[in-house]
Amino acid sequence: MTRRFSKTPTVDRRRFLTRALQATGFLLLAGCDSLSRSDWFPQLLGKTENASEKVQRLLSPRQAMAKEFTPDDLSPVFPANGTSNPESEAYQALAKNGFADWKLEIGGLVHDPASFSLDELRAFPSRTQITRHDCVEGWSAIAKWKGARLSALLERVRPLPSARYVVFHCADPDEDGQPYYESIDFEDAHHPQTILAYEINDTALPIQHGAPIRLRVERQLGYKQAKYLMQIELVESVESIAGGRGGYWEDRGYEWYAGI
Repeated sequence: MTRRFSKTPTVDRRRFLTRALQATGFLLLAGCDSLSRSDWFPQLLGKTENASEKVQRLLSPRQAMAKEFTPDDLSPVFPANGTSNPESEAYQALAKNGFADWKLEIGGLVHDPASFSLDELRAFPSRTQITRHDCVEGWSAIAKWKGARLSALLERVRPLPSARYVVFHCADPDEDGQPYYESIDFEDAHHPQTILAYEINDTALPIQHGAPIRLRVERQLGYKQAKYLMQIELVESVESIAGGRGGYWEDRGYEWYAGI
């Protein structure tokens, strides 16, 4: 799982606690490794997730824009954390060739399944944005991202009426060999700030940050920003995928909707 760090060694954890304390008075935000290993935290998340999402949607419309910053606000370092170089043989072969043979497969509940090379993705309508990446542990960093608008790709493949979720399958496996995956709904998928980023700070996305592309869904927390994307699948339900909760960390007790 990716964790994000602030520009300075001092972390203002109270900011995250304030966001986390919703109408129920419980801690509603998802945790990272240390919390996932506890017995109480996943159970608490399961009980409060629906309330958290309802409160988030009430307080901040889903189409509202995440705050964007200026070049002067860029963090001196945007640390690479979580997986920094997937051990998958297939991924290593793609990386060795500079991702010249890599293609993003898009399928599932679509009229026109397709695959796109990195050059083809760069030809799609793009967006550049300077945003802050927040982790529930209290770390944050600001970076400049450029990538293809996810909404443009969805228009190309023409989703079927039954499609409700967009699932992102990644190249990085955990110690048990289970690949990372994430999902968002169509409202977030069509948000103007939701992009498949291939650049960070005006340079090609490096391996440690998820090359060749990673998801940026700026109104959600760090663990939703899936790296090393290999396949996008449109589905009606996430219940039959892996643990059935819509994401690698969600299957371990974290919230599916991690709005900020």
